[in-house]
Amino acid sequence: MDDNPIVGFIGCGKMAQAILRGLIQGFVTPSANIHVYDRNEHSRDVAKEIGCHVHSNNKEVAKAANVLMICVKPKDVEAVLTEIATSAGTDTVVVSIAAGVQISTMQKCLVKNARIIRVMPNTPCLVREGASSITGDPDATEEDMKIVEHIMSALGTCVRVEEHLVDAVSGLSGSGPAYVYMMIEALADGGVLCGLRRDDALKLAAQTLIGGARMVLESGKHPGELKDEVCSPNGSTIRAVRALEERGLRASLINAVVASKERCEELGKK
Repeated sequence: MDDNPIVGFIGCGKMAQAILRGLIQGFVTPSANIHVYDRNEHSRDVAKEIGCHVHSNNKEVAKAANVLMICVKPKDVEAVLTEIATSAGTDTVVVSIAAGVQISTMQKCLVKNARIIRVMPNTPCLVREGASSITGDPDATEEDMKIVEHIMSALGTCVRVEEHLVDAVSGLSGSGPAYVYMMIEALADGGVLCGLRRDDALKLAAQTLIGGARMVLESGKHPGELKDEVCSPNGSTIRAVRALEERGLRASLINAVVASKERCEELGKK
């Protein structure tokens, strides 16, 4: 695996900025190896301040990079890929973070045997606590996958999935931060109702979710087992668990994931 890949960014909005900062802070590659173009002047200025090479068009970035991140809106992906097709060639790993744009669609825009990898990130990548998936086309090599896996792991957790599961990833971790924010808000509201100050309640609620998540990831225990360890016989926590079960917390979260996944499928057909 290339220790210092030359990475290009076409589009440098918030998610792209999070990825390029992760590349630098995670020691994946230095800013001198990052090439950027964005139509927005402010985005170009941000990239320049970080120390990246800022170009005047997409083709220049495609020619400079051996890993090319396509970070534009889904509606613009096909036009951008068509524009840079001859500049990228088969030696470039083309990585798209656009939701709903399938690999087969991208293949039609690029040269034959183009190496394409599709990434589904989420917004906590902005604080390097993301949960992302990567999916490669048949021409993407194991080395290509490892490079992109290394890039996304600098921003949090990264897993490999087959493309037919990308919409499920979107429903779970892509939309998941919204579910978590609602849980934090609701827990904080409960704390306020019980007399806590709002700022204290928010801190306690947010940290409780962080702590619970870390316990799951680091202990290796099933969430149900960890829940049972908090619930003493006829105690306050098991009473609270009963209240959550009566209101359908589990079913609501399961249904939320499915609803988001189904909407992604609908959008992918348009």
